[in-house]
Amino acid sequence: MLRRLLSILPLIALSAGILQGQAFYGSVVGNVNDASGAALVSATVALTNIATGDRRAVVTGSDGSYRFVNLVPGSYRIEIEHTSFKRYTRSPIDVSVESQVRADIAMQVGDVTQSVEVQADAPLLQTETANLSQVVGTRAVQELPLNGRNIMNLIALAPGVVPQGSSEGSLTGKNVFAAGNYQIGGGTANQSATYYDGVPVNDTYGNIIALTPSADAVSEFRIQTSNNTA
Repeated sequence: MLRRLLSILPLIALSAGILQGQAFYGSVVGNVNDASGAALVSATVALTNIATGDRRAVVTGSDGSYRFVNLVPGSYRIEIEHTSFKRYTRSPIDVSVESQVRADIAMQVGDVTQSVEVQADAPLLQTETANLSQVVGTRAVQELPLNGRNIMNLIALAPGVVPQGSSEGSLTGKNVFAAGNYQIGGGTANQSATYYDGVPVNDTYGNIIALTPSADAVSEFRIQTSNNTA
């Protein structure tokens, strides 16, 4: 079964209409330098999805930077090669829904036939954005008990989220506004925007959530509480 990805963001202004351009994809960015910190130009950087084998490759720019965008959430392996430097490999690099992961790499002088492999390293920081958010991962979605199988109840796992009346438990027979009846990041209840695989599911009538996905159809989702982009 194809599992989907969900995003919940607070709306800044309902009068502006439905927000566009949201997506569930993540990205990996960074800089490749030598041991002294100088940028390595034209280094080959390859990123491979460990689960699917999908591989992408780019060449670093004049400042040593590289960027991979529109990545399906999952675990990745990064490989870097440059003349007169040891081949660098690092895994896993975990990319979650709507994440921007930075991986800055310092290469070691040596032959390209030599290699440096990094595993179980410290979690990579997301310094490309000042957004405050939390990902509810696959294990929580699959294993936490849900009264009425209401996946939206897991929104309350994020700090700064306050469930309001009728939002908890099964939505059957509830008020039509119940599914989105949460205060997020100090905002007003029912003033959030929900995206399912990047597609908005809010109705223009009272900002109702028109689609509440089954817990069996969701892999993971992110609750973003502040500093949202346009």
